[in-house]
Amino acid sequence: MLDAGAATLLSGDSSFAGKPLPLDVALGRIHPEDRGWVFDRIRTVRRTGGLVSMEFRVLSEAGHVRWILNRGRLAPDSVGALRGRGAYIDVTDLYAGASPAANGDDAAQAKHLEAAADQCIRVHSALERYGNANLQLISSMLLLGIGRALAGRDP
Repeated sequence: MLDAGAATLLSGDSSFAGKPLPLDVALGRIHPEDRGWVFDRIRTVRRTGGLVSMEFRVLSEAGHVRWILNRGRLAPDSVGALRGRGAYIDVTDLYAGASPAANGDDAAQAKHLEAAADQCIRVHSALERYGNANLQLISSMLLLGIGRALAGRDP
């Protein structure tokens, strides 16, 4: 299931937010050249669980190419079903020759946020296993904030 932003970006339809969707619908805007390997990678992690990190292209409604970084983890829940948690981050500026940010090297800054995102995903997964709803909410908010900070690099 996708949130409204991811549903709009990846499928082209925000009304799909919060609904279980077939892979080809949920990721309907994946660039045709990336579609095969992205779907294969997702199918593999759905079988095995674990961390996922990949960059791929999507096509906007206007036909513009956007680069997306997907980082997340699939882990068994209390009944053994795999559940995923992660973030889709638009990193198009990294491929467009964007100039460094005023407060320092944008690529170096992004590396720190990406490392924080990886750690936050691990923390959130551990807290899900622990089962404390308040701590899960806090880690969800932190993960959302880190994702938004990364997305804020978009020109």
